[in-house]
Amino acid sequence: MAEQLGISHSAISRWETGARSPQPEDVASILAATGVNGAERSELLDLARGAGDPHWLSVQSGDRDRQMAALLEFERSAQRITDVAPLLIPGLLQTAEYARAIMVAAEVPTHEIETRVLVRVGRREVLTRREPANLLALVGEAAIRQEIGGRDVVLDQMHHLLNYAQMPTVDLRIVSSTAGWSPALEGPFVLIDFDDERPIVHVENRRAGLFFHEPDDIEAYRNAVDRVKSVAMSPADTTKLIADVITELETTT
Repeated sequence: MAEQLGISHSAISRWETGARSPQPEDVASILAATGVNGAERSELLDLARGAGDPHWLSVQSGDRDRQMAALLEFERSAQRITDVAPLLIPGLLQTAEYARAIMVAAEVPTHEIETRVLVRVGRREVLTRREPANLLALVGEAAIRQEIGGRDVVLDQMHHLLNYAQMPTVDLRIVSSTAGWSPALEGPFVLIDFDDERPIVHVENRRAGLFFHEPDDIEAYRNAVDRVKSVAMSPADTTKLIADVITELETTT
């Protein structure tokens, strides 16, 4: 590729590692050399023109798949993951049945559901691999009381949470509904830290996702994590509350 473009291979290496962003004209040359054209060429050139922007917002058709691929890659290389989840169980801690119930209720196309469930369940590998990522999950009390998928699905999900809470690399804390205001009430987000890369924050809504990586943004979200953690229950109180919810569910007829 370097020979075709008449540039040094080290320049391409810096683009590939993210050390430097290629100029739009460089991207155009690469696309020509690799035979990319049409709508895909136009979209990639648009991304190249915005490569210097502090945020990446994807809203076009197909972008959610690319963002999920990026998120999976970030999780695979993560050293620490902090998931602030006020209303739903974090994806890394969901059972297959719980995830499936969400997707069915959200009217995900039927032919996509099983694939998405498998991907979500597969994400848990980052917590069970030989050198697992550390997970801090700050979960709203509403999340463990939402009846998603029915009593049996919720009951199984609660037992699943207790099992993961026993893992030394998982710090699970419930934020009580009586804790008052905290940044968790502004919505869910995930902060991912790496050994030798800059941290990123992922925020997602129904139609789009946003990755933050600028230092000021990361600091703001890290401060938010500290605030949420300061009002969250201890791990011991968290497991007791989940056990109480299990007892309530088991005694409900």
